[in-house]
Amino acid sequence: MNRFLLFFGILLRFFNLHAQKNTAEDYIRMYKDAAIENMKLKKVPASITLAQGLLESGNGNSELAIKANNHFGIKCHAEWKGETYYKDDDKPNECFRKYKSVLDSYKDHADFLTSRDRYKGLFELEITDYKGWARGLKAAGYATNPNYAEQLINLIERYKLHEYDQPQQIVEKNKPYNSTQLPNDIKSNQSGTGIIFFINGLRAIKVAKDQTKQGIATDFGLKVKHLEKYNELGTSDELYEGQLIFLEPKRNAAEPEKNIHIVKEGETFYSIAHMYGMTVKALLQKNRKGLGSILTPGEKLYLRKMKPKTSTGN
Repeated sequence: MNRFLLFFGILLRFFNLHAQKNTAEDYIRMYKDAAIENMKLKKVPASITLAQGLLESGNGNSELAIKANNHFGIKCHAEWKGETYYKDDDKPNECFRKYKSVLDSYKDHADFLTSRDRYKGLFELEITDYKGWARGLKAAGYATNPNYAEQLINLIERYKLHEYDQPQQIVEKNKPYNSTQLPNDIKSNQSGTGIIFFINGLRAIKVAKDQTKQGIATDFGLKVKHLEKYNELGTSDELYEGQLIFLEPKRNAAEPEKNIHIVKEGETFYSIAHMYGMTVKALLQKNRKGLGSILTPGEKLYLRKMKPKTSTGN
């Protein structure tokens, strides 16, 4: 029995040692669009975000990245109210922020840099000045490693991350969804991810051939149950090619200026709500409808405000 346990332990260590890990190229494919979006919203160069993510998370393979979805080594600090993860760093058992998803880590990284006065000077630099940003981060105390700036610069130049800082790389935000407006060049890559685009300010992808819920969840640092919840899917619901999948919770209303939808033949409450990045529950409530209500082509649905009680027509 002892020999069996010893053999099993050796075998387990062997598989752990040889477990497939992300390469730098894998990491860039998975998260470049999140970095580009942060550049659009918060003016943090995508090259800097990706280089820090690569370096701080070890291509997404570090303990902190895997167990806490923390890709930037951000510690708790006094203002942090979210979940925490403890590990040894500069000091024993230090507190790090823990996120529900990798995308939350990317959002918080941008918020962290824009909310602190010590990084304020960085935003006076050109967005394409990655060397200035790298050296400025080190000077402002982002990391204690004396070679931190050069490490970032080397990563950016080795993988040509500065190409993502160009204006044409910025993803269009809040592009309303319909089948004719989706990008035609959405393709799956070796890691299973597709191009991220934005509906109602929310990250979404178009499912590629043979993609699964588990595959998408793994690629984007989510749990399958969260992916199902975000998209109002059941555990038995399978994905299909071309399906729209949100990577974060849908909203309770459509984006501004998307006030009314006129129902077309074959549409359902689910397809309409999904189109605008809002929940079915919210769509039903705004239109004073219950589950099982029937839609009629030509009917008017309210997307942001409650349907007036006195309204008698569609």
